[in-house]
Order: sequence, then structure tokens, then C-alpha cells
Amino acid sequence: MNQMKICPACKSTSGESFFEVEGMPIFCNVLWPSAEAAIRCRRGDIKLVFCPSCGLVYNSAFDLTLLEYGQDYENSLHFSPRFQEFATSLAADLVKKHDLHGKQLVEIGCGDGDFLSMLCELGENTGTGFDPSVNPTKEDLSANQRVTLVPDYLDARHKHLDADFIACRHVLEHVERPVQFLNTIRELIGERATTLYFEVPNLLFTLRDMAIWDIIYEHCLYFQPGALVRLFADSGFRVLEIHETFERQFIGIEAAVGAAKQSVFGDFDADAHLAQTRDYIATFVAGYRAKFDKWRKTFAEMERQRKKAVVWGGGSKGVTFLNVLEPSAVKYLLDINPRKHGKHVAGTGQQIVPPSFLIEHQPDVVIIMNRVYEGEIQQTLTDLAISPQIIVDDLNVD
Repeated sequence: MNQMKICPACKSTSGESFFEVEGMPIFCNVLWPSAEAAIRCRRGDIKLVFCPSCGLVYNSAFDLTLLEYGQDYENSLHFSPRFQEFATSLAADLVKKHDLHGKQLVEIGCGDGDFLSMLCELGENTGTGFDPSVNPTKEDLSANQRVTLVPDYLDARHKHLDADFIACRHVLEHVERPVQFLNTIRELIGERATTLYFEVPNLLFTLRDMAIWDIIYEHCLYFQPGALVRLFADSGFRVLEIHETFERQFIGIEAAVGAAKQSVFGDFDADAHLAQTRDYIATFVAGYRAKFDKWRKTFAEMERQRKKAVVWGGGSKGVTFLNVLEPSAVKYLLDINPRKHGKHVAGTGQQIVPPSFLIEHQPDVVIIMNRVYEGEIQQTLTDLAISPQIIVDDLNVD
């Protein structure tokens, strides 16, 4: 078993373990054709370690040999109007800020190519997207003539690519060897004047806001801003900007080719982020337990009253929520992504259904996994003319 014993970013061996959960599905975004198959899915352990040297958090029990990303991996969020609004605004900002007009673009981990297509259309650019999960049988994903999708990883075999701009969103947290990954990108760039935009989940949000369902096996790394800046600087990039985005749930970092270990803009304080992370970790386990216990009591009361509940959100949050709590009151998981409908949740086996299913099912309670989507979900329920009790996963832990 190939497990991480040292910090994968700075190679420190002084990591401090602070949280464990066993037997979680190795994939949240691979769904199953039957409940039986879903329950038998492969599982792995999560043992989170805080590196006091660089501030990275990583899963020391992560075993890359368990994972193989392929065409059954489905994590597209662009069916959500709220997420589409965010992605569109981000694409427009990047095109304007970095003068992406008539340029060569690359996206690593492009999924369906939706974001890459936005960048190309807005600036009349040409783009190449790399992702082993690209599945042309889903639909004609290459209808945009400006975009070429490659069902493969970007690596040293692709030295012929000339990229003016590289995007990589929600990939780095899956990469066991981030230094090697960024070094490969740096080598592919060479002396070309290339800028980059990377986006990852925000560890500070996970710890501070008790977004505990964001802790999943697929994510072997968890970044706060200081750790992310250090990783890019150590890999030979000059950090242009770093910010929390999508209501502080993500971190976006913009970088360009620069001298190794070159400092970022003057007022960035990596030590402050390191201290903040340590403070949040000190109270995280107690907060996790309190939230877990409160949800258990909530479900026990639902079961006592024989209420039917559905969870809205078939991504990582919903899948983790069901696997950790195993609520018998929840028989279905709702999602607006039609590619998920009829499939089953890894680990627990609930069927994933579309919103229209609620007209027949008439649940007493709808549990919303991410408050960002509350507005559009409320509107959908209004359109369906149903009015269940709404619980957003923001249970206060007194």
C-alpha cells in the first residue's frame, strides 16, 4: 500500500494527525447502476495530517493505487444556474484581466469542456482540454469548433502544446504529488509567457464553517491560501493574485512564470494563514462531533415522527453526508444533473432522482447540502407546487 508518510508539498516529517474516518467510498462522483453494487463499492480510510511547516493538510492514508479516473466519473456542476453564473463571471474576468483574445488556452481537468468553451468564446481563443473522464458518448462535447477535448492526462508527452493561458480547477486537491505536477507544467511552459489560474476547495472554509462533508477520499490534499502560495512559489511561479471565491468555499490563484521561491505581492502573510489554520484545527474535532450528534438527533426525531426526507445535492457533500450519518429516513438523493438520474449513491445505495420526482414522492423534509444553491432550490420547489420543510446544512452547533 502506497501511503503518504511525509508532507507531499514541503517534505516535512513533523505532521500532526488530527482527524480520522474509516471506510469511506473512494469515489463520491462515480455512481452505480444498482443499490447492491453501490453498497459494495471500494472504500478507503481518511487520516488528516496538518503540516506545521507549510500549512498543508493531507490524508496520510491515501492510496493512489485504489483510484482510476475514467469515463464513469461525473462531477459536472454547470446544470446549476447559480454555479453557471459563477463560472461565467469568472471566465469573463479572466479573459479581461489577462487579455485572452486570440490566444492558445489549455485546461487541465476540463470535464465536459464547459468552462474552456466559455473562455474560448468570450475571447475568440482556441482551447485544448485534458481529462481522462472525457466521454464523447455523453453528447457531442466537441461541438464547439474552438475546443479540442483529449481523454487523457496532460504530461510530458504533450511538449508540442503552446499555451498562453492554463486553467486547472478542482484538480490539484486530487494530486498525490503536487510538486511533481506543477514542475511538469513549468517544464511544458518553458520560456513562454504563460499565465495560470488554479482553483481548489478552501480548507479554511471547511474548518471554520464546519463544512465537514467536504472531507472525501478523492481529496488527498487540502489547501489554505498560504500553503497554496508556497507551493506555487517553490515550483517556479510568481503568484499574481490569490483570493477566496464562491462565497469563500474556493480559493482561486493566478500565477505566471517567475523565479523559484519568488515572494508574492507585498501584503500577503503566509504565517498568519498558518496560525489561523492551526487555531481552527484545535477546535475542529469537537465541532465535527457536535454537528454529527445534532444531525443524528434530527434524524432520530424525523424517524420518530415517520417523516420522509430527501437530500438535495448528489455531489461529494451529499454522498459523504449519507455515508457518515446513514439516515434511514432518507431513501432518495436529488440532483438536477440528468446524467446522475437512476444511478445509486456509492456506499449507501440511495437512488438519485430528478426534482420532478418530488411531485410523486411528496417528502416532508428537503435537506439542502450547500446553502449557495438554496435560492434556486426554493424556486424549483415553488414551481413544483410543493412545500416541504427545508433544512439547510448549516445546523448550529451550540
